[in-house]
Amino acid sequence: MTETVEGLRAELAALEDPKTRRVNERRGDDHGVKLSRLREIAKRVGKRQDLARELWAGGDTAARLLSLLICRPRGFEAADLDAMLREARAPKAHAWLVGYVVAKGPHAEELRRAWLADPDPVVASAGWALTAERVDRSPEGLDLPGLLDVIETRMKDAPDRLQWEMNHCLARIGIHHPEHRARAMEIGERLEVLKDYPTPPNCTSPFAPIWISEIVRRREKG
Repeated sequence: MTETVEGLRAELAALEDPKTRRVNERRGDDHGVKLSRLREIAKRVGKRQDLARELWAGGDTAARLLSLLICRPRGFEAADLDAMLREARAPKAHAWLVGYVVAKGPHAEELRRAWLADPDPVVASAGWALTAERVDRSPEGLDLPGLLDVIETRMKDAPDRLQWEMNHCLARIGIHHPEHRARAMEIGERLEVLKDYPTPPNCTSPFAPIWISEIVRRREKG
């Protein structure tokens, strides 16, 4: 089957579901296509950098999510990814761009450093997301005590998305680095960030002390 941008956009439009859109809009995402259907289409299309770029350029969130599933992470320059991040205000597109594309490409460390220092809190949150990835996967060279200093000073009053990623980094430090666990737990207890976050049954609270304790318990048990 020969795929075209026009055909894929029409297919996404036909999959738009009002109920799904209402659920997504409560999280700040402006699309009504189920993610499972997006993944089905992506599996059928395969990796197509040309289609991915065109789908992203149209600005539609569902099309952008599909573009992130069919793109090749190594097919972008750092400047491309920086521009895309600043356009990707929808939380899901932002998260998939960082996790599925930037983190798997050759520019992750360059962009991590640049985004951490960016004055835009949404852009800075991407830097913290990439830092959290490094904390457990490749922590060599990271100043973990310095990261804890910044988290301790800034997380409490940070805007929501930046606060979420800083808290994620705090938890990762506590989980993966026992030498810093007590301090990470203490920071979380004192700042109380996400302490009252509504957590469904059978899910782990994002409150860092609970999150750290539960994951460490599972690992020691297993």
